[in-house]
Amino acid sequence: MMANDHGTVLATMVFNLVAPAGVIAPVGVELRYDSRNPYEVGMKFNAGKAGEVDWVIARDLLADGLVAEAGEGDVRIRPRLDSSGLVVIALSAPSGQATFEVNAEQLADFLNDTYDAVAPGDEYRWMNVDETLSRLLSHNL
Repeated sequence: MMANDHGTVLATMVFNLVAPAGVIAPVGVELRYDSRNPYEVGMKFNAGKAGEVDWVIARDLLADGLVAEAGEGDVRIRPRLDSSGLVVIALSAPSGQATFEVNAEQLADFLNDTYDAVAPGDEYRWMNVDETLSRLLSHNL
């Protein structure tokens, strides 16, 4: 596969939102991986009447969080110690925070599909440096 044969990997799964009282509410989430942005995974949360909430996280962070505690700051991912089949994803934003429990096998399947699209370590081959720079510079960073 050449770097101009871009591909997208999509998966829909249910993340269980864990409320402070221990109440669990299922949330539909679409995971998206695009070889044009090979280092990141997009997560689109269906927030009901509030619409959709988008997060972008590093693919490596998602992979690391399957096996050990990973991340700092706004995104933290780790296996749930007392339940090997679950991964805990904690997201923090100025508007609040949310903790989800996710099926580890489904997450691993999604990641494996992304590795079929772009092998780990090959991400740089898929980057269009000029395009990326102009996108960054257009945001007045």
